[in-house]
Amino acid sequence: MSPYRYTKVAVVLHWLVALLMMGNVALVLVVDLIPEERIRLVIDTHKSIGITVLGLALMRILWRIGHRPPAWPDGALTPTESRVSHIVHGLLYLLMLGLPLSGWMHDSAWKAAAEHPMHIFGLIEWPRIGWIMNQAPDFKEHLHDLFGEAHEALGWGLYILVGLHIAGALKHQLIDKQPTLARMSLRKG
Repeated sequence: MSPYRYTKVAVVLHWLVALLMMGNVALVLVVDLIPEERIRLVIDTHKSIGITVLGLALMRILWRIGHRPPAWPDGALTPTESRVSHIVHGLLYLLMLGLPLSGWMHDSAWKAAAEHPMHIFGLIEWPRIGWIMNQAPDFKEHLHDLFGEAHEALGWGLYILVGLHIAGALKHQLIDKQPTLARMSLRKG
């Protein structure tokens, strides 16, 4: 295996989280087109995917702590590109945690949360955050709005950072002729 490639575990976690997050974005974009009787299923699926992303993101972080990312070939990145890459990756990791956490807090502050238990993909009951659920109704409604706004703002941040991440990868692959995409691939060679 090339010393410039990520481990198989890192690659699988990267693409699994990426696909799940893209799926969640797709759900958000189509929710207004869904018939009223199906909206709860879409929202519950969005929540389930979000909690799954949170767990996988924690696994990615633990894996990364124990497994340094591969070095770039000499001269592949300028010092500025290297700094920008580290910043974008760090912010993406924060979003992988912040988006699901803000969504979980938003859901925990929902006024009907006590009457509608949350289940991961309809299988496993997932707890709400107790200190949020136990707030006075007016304050809880304020928290619901606040966490919802935070969740949406983090979502916009995700769009921007994923765009930068993809643009950087394509620039290095297509313009600089670096084997960037092969670094995050399971294919041999």
